[in-house]
Amino acid sequence: MSQRRLRSEIRRSPTKFAAAAAFAIAVSFASVPMTAALAQSEAPAGQPGTPYPEMPEIAPIGVRMDRYLALPDFAKGPQLEASKGYRVQRLGDGLYMVTDNIYQSMFLVYDKGVVIVDAPPSYSAHMKQAIAEVTDRPITHLIYSHAHIDHIGGATDLGGKPIIIAQEETARLLARANDPKRPLPVITFKNRYTVKVGSRTLELSYHGAGHEPGNIFIWAPKQKVLMAVDLVFPGWMPWPRFGDAQDVPGYFEQVAEIDKIPFEILVGGHVNRVGTHADVRTQLEFMNDLKSATAAALRTTPVGVGMNDADKANPWALSDNYLDRVAIKCVNAVTPKWKSRLAGFDVFIWDQCYAMQQSLRID
Repeated sequence: MSQRRLRSEIRRSPTKFAAAAAFAIAVSFASVPMTAALAQSEAPAGQPGTPYPEMPEIAPIGVRMDRYLALPDFAKGPQLEASKGYRVQRLGDGLYMVTDNIYQSMFLVYDKGVVIVDAPPSYSAHMKQAIAEVTDRPITHLIYSHAHIDHIGGATDLGGKPIIIAQEETARLLARANDPKRPLPVITFKNRYTVKVGSRTLELSYHGAGHEPGNIFIWAPKQKVLMAVDLVFPGWMPWPRFGDAQDVPGYFEQVAEIDKIPFEILVGGHVNRVGTHADVRTQLEFMNDLKSATAAALRTTPVGVGMNDADKANPWALSDNYLDRVAIKCVNAVTPKWKSRLAGFDVFIWDQCYAMQQSLRID
């Protein structure tokens, strides 16, 4: 079956929503006569029927893509050496990034040792090798950007007993996780903490939940390098749900805050290159366009249009129909401008539209 025909036969995204939101929509339809349940379906119950009107060309969630959009050159970074599986990039005086072109960490060399920021398990076994390309000094400190295992789950691969530093919310989450691969920090802080090692300095600051409670900014003032993980994805569509943000309004605020910091290089924790202020502003522009498009779709989409009468007594079905059609309007509104401006746009645009409407309805 062709991609186009398959799309036309899939009318519903499998993405679901919070029970509270569904109930709120359902209240308006509490008076639907139960006799509607006697109506006959055009298709067997639970099976795909006719597509929604004006379905986007970009396949919705649950439909396999025959071929994704080609990656634009502006999203590409330096290639890896296949034999190593990682690369080291100098960021400034004594400061370096290590990356496998999917994840990114950072290390700072000082007179007596090395301070590492994050240890992604995808290449943590090679971190000591990467550092040895620059210095033979020992690892003395490890800073956690936040608690997520995909960024710090390789901590024990570093060996030794570095001094681990994290925000207090990260410490709380790690204590709950009780994961031996993510040792508890020995130094914690609430709002700000300065790591002063020899003549080198890193300034750590906490700006609220955003991505996750405890997620911090790491600022190297001399080198003018900012590391802020899972917030900005230079040149790329953000990971789903705005990088799995736990606080979407807080996420928007933090991305805007990043642009006010006078960095020259941004380490975002993901993708295959570092970022610039232009990257931050591009992402902000996309996020604001997405928010405006979703708000307009929520205002102008009626509930229950095109539904089988037998389903109108089902508040979950009413909500699903409404939210799907809101997402369709959102995807159609932002695609012309953005499909060529963000790598991976087609991969996660449906997800972002669902996340945005969820936030606008209940946050």
